[in-house]
Amino acid sequence: MDTSDRRYILTGLLFSMLWASASVAGKFGLRGAEPLVFFTLRFLLAGIMLLGYVYLVGKSRLPIGKEWKQLTIFGALNTTLYLGLFVVALQYVTPGITTLAIALNPLFISIMSALLMKRRVKGVEWLSIALGVAGVIVAAYPLLRDSQATTTGMLLLAASMVAYSYGSVYYAGVGWQLSRTTINAWQVLLGGILIAPFAWLLHKVPSQFDLTVWLSLAWLIVPVSIGAVQLWLRLLKTDAVRASLWLYLCPVFGFLYAAVLLHEPLTIFTLVGTALVLLALYLGQQKQQQ
Repeated sequence: MDTSDRRYILTGLLFSMLWASASVAGKFGLRGAEPLVFFTLRFLLAGIMLLGYVYLVGKSRLPIGKEWKQLTIFGALNTTLYLGLFVVALQYVTPGITTLAIALNPLFISIMSALLMKRRVKGVEWLSIALGVAGVIVAAYPLLRDSQATTTGMLLLAASMVAYSYGSVYYAGVGWQLSRTTINAWQVLLGGILIAPFAWLLHKVPSQFDLTVWLSLAWLIVPVSIGAVQLWLRLLKTDAVRASLWLYLCPVFGFLYAAVLLHEPLTIFTLVGTALVLLALYLGQQKQQQ
């Protein structure tokens, strides 16, 4: 394994660890704040912080011409629709259920990549996808059996999954001339601006921004919206389908976080599911090295 392979694996692992923390951190934040208000604030603050770095430190150029349209489309898919729908769904389903949506994204990304980018998905990729989905279902079985999920919540999760997958394929297919940090900064800010009217229209009760909410917000802004998304964009530029396989590890880390912070049980199902997920990742990465 050469240096580039090790760097890619470390990038994927760190992305999975950070991205998986979003559901649990979001649950803490939603204890005192309305979902759309909380996440609109997250997107706007993250975008402003990133833009400050991009233009004050990095001295990057402003987007021009069609780049504004590309950034707006990517922000609408990757931030407004995906995360907006996801956070609303958190009100209706448990964190264990939401991990299934994350894990099924590779299947959607593979299908959309094949349809939109004329990319042939090979048999070993389908096998790794099938093993990954099976592993996550096995690991989540106790939570699925004991939890309650509404039709509304499941539909919202499905819609968020489709938006995220299409956004990933869209990003990989654009010949970007902007840096990853610049793209991330604008897509987060534009995504926050697009979702703000809905947060205002659907606002019902005042939010209570206590220390727990602010700490949750800080975690979602810096390690997740800034750190994890930067890592994800780097993975996507290598290969959208290969990158999507790292999403299988998100539920594994998510179960661990939930066990420690939300006291959800770890069972034999978790261990068996984790083994299947790791096998799926191994097969998916081996295919790229052949």
